[in-house]
Amino acid sequence: MDVASIGCGSVYRCVMPTHPLWQPYAVPTDAEIAAARVQPAPAERVEVVAPDPGRAAAFERVREQIGAALGARALAITHVGSTSVPGLAAKPVIDVDLIVADARDEAAYLPALESAGFVLRIREPEWHEHRLVRGAEPVANVHIWSPDCLEPARHRMFRDWLRADDDDRRAYGELKLALAHQGFEDVMHYNNAKSALIYDIYERAFAADPAHPHDPQPR
Repeated sequence: MDVASIGCGSVYRCVMPTHPLWQPYAVPTDAEIAAARVQPAPAERVEVVAPDPGRAAAFERVREQIGAALGARALAITHVGSTSVPGLAAKPVIDVDLIVADARDEAAYLPALESAGFVLRIREPEWHEHRLVRGAEPVANVHIWSPDCLEPARHRMFRDWLRADDDDRRAYGELKLALAHQGFEDVMHYNNAKSALIYDIYERAFAADPAHPHDPQPR
C-alpha cells in the first residue's frame, strides 16, 4: 500500500504489483512486421511437427557455429522456444537467444555471423534493439540481444514453465498443430494467432513465481 499525504490528512493509493518481466498484450500489425523485415519474406507454409529427440543435438550444432564465429563476443547462447521443450510440437526451426555486448553494434558481430552462413532477416531498433539471423544447417532463428534486455529472461521463463506444466504444454501444442492446419504462409501471422494463449501462459507463470508478486493483468 502506497501512502500519499495531502495537507493534514492522507489518502491511500493501492499499487497493483506486476512481475518485472510482464509486458502489455500487443499484436504487431502488418505494417510493423514489414518494417522489421530486412527483406520480404517468401510465402512458405508454416509446418508444425511432432517432438523430435534430436532437437538438443541440433541446438548444440548451432551453438558451436555461433561460438566458432564470435568466440568471446558471444556472451551467452541459449536454447529457447518450442524446440527447447521436450514433448512439445514445434516448427522444425531451432530458436536461440544470443547475447552480445551491444546488439546495435552490428559491425561487431554480424559480418562474422554472415561469414558462418547466417543471414540477417529482422532488425527492430525500437523493440529492445532485436536482430534475428537465420541459419540453414540446421535451420535456426538466432535472436540477438544486449545484456540489459529482459526478453531473453522472458523466453527462459516461458520455456521452463512449459517444461514443468503438463496442461499448458498440452494446450500450447494443440493450438500450434491446429493453426498449422489452417495453412498460414507467413510465420508472423501464425505467431499473432498464438499470442493470446502465450500471454495467458505468461500470466500463470508470473502469478506462480514466488520471487515476485503479480496481480492478474487481463488482456
